[in-house]
Amino acid sequence: MGSLFKKMARSQLAIPLFALFLLVVFNLIRDPEFFSITIATNNDGNAVLSGNLISILNGASAIAILSIGMTLITSSCKGQDISVAAVAAIAGSVFVSVLRANEITIPVFLLAFLLSCVVSVLFSLFNGVLVAVFKIQPMIATLILFSAGRSIAYWINGGATPTVSSPLLTSIGGFIPGIPIPTPILIMVIFLILITLVLRFTNLGLYTQVVGINEGTAHLNGISPVWIKLIAFIISGVCVATAGCITVCRIGLINHETLLLDAEMDVILAVAIGGNALSGGKFNLYGSVIGAYIIQALTVTLYAMKVPSAAVKAYKAIVIILIVVCSSPVVKDFVVRMYKKMFKKQPEKEVQAKAA
Repeated sequence: MGSLFKKMARSQLAIPLFALFLLVVFNLIRDPEFFSITIATNNDGNAVLSGNLISILNGASAIAILSIGMTLITSSCKGQDISVAAVAAIAGSVFVSVLRANEITIPVFLLAFLLSCVVSVLFSLFNGVLVAVFKIQPMIATLILFSAGRSIAYWINGGATPTVSSPLLTSIGGFIPGIPIPTPILIMVIFLILITLVLRFTNLGLYTQVVGINEGTAHLNGISPVWIKLIAFIISGVCVATAGCITVCRIGLINHETLLLDAEMDVILAVAIGGNALSGGKFNLYGSVIGAYIIQALTVTLYAMKVPSAAVKAYKAIVIILIVVCSSPVVKDFVVRMYKKMFKKQPEKEVQAKAA
């Protein structure tokens, strides 16, 4: 029993799962119907699933996808990309520009998405070259696009906030007719499965962790730290484009100033809450995804409690600080030591002496 507890306490998923459990219990006590799922009819007359649980899963889809790329960058580069939201605005602007220049059909939609991916990957590679080749600290390197990215998105659209409307976009950002589950949730699941398969059937996951732990050792073993870091930024670029396009489809327009505003902070927090060390090394994608859902669940909970929108960030910050502190190695080791002291078996001689 002791070894099982010790293993659970040291697991990367222990804290995020426990935090998610506490949120679920708190909401069930506060409102037993909080997680109830109902069937509603949307504007198109289709039966769809509705409820707070669906809102949480749907609302966190873009952050969860972004957290996948951020996890790989954090693991390999020992730092974070703070430009993901700004680059998502650029990708969204390219996506909208292509759609507005043509009649929106499936081939045009796919072309727009592929072009947005290419542009996003190129900008991510710009960050990657600064980090991997020029050895600039990730947060400093990505500060360039963090500052200039939304201005670039502004130039792409000529300073406008164009709208796009099409049943196809409504299906991608909302519901596919005949499927009651929001499409962003399905995209998130498919995306996570694809990344999981890539990491399972290649050595990318292992190489990423080795580079994050010790670049010198990785190089001596024939692993190129530069290429591993660049691959992490390429995957992040695809994640960024996907999240940006989903958001555009959901709201039906591109606003360079508000698209995924402050999302980079939520993404970094999702990675941290997921039990991943922000200093690089070992990672767990599922922990980051769970962290994204924890943040969204906390947001929905605060709104349900009638907390003013201006105060939501402050309450989130307090809770997130507690989660991050509890997930620190110092606290984990302390819990294990206390458990050993409380449930440590007494030597047989002491037991016999007390019995006598």
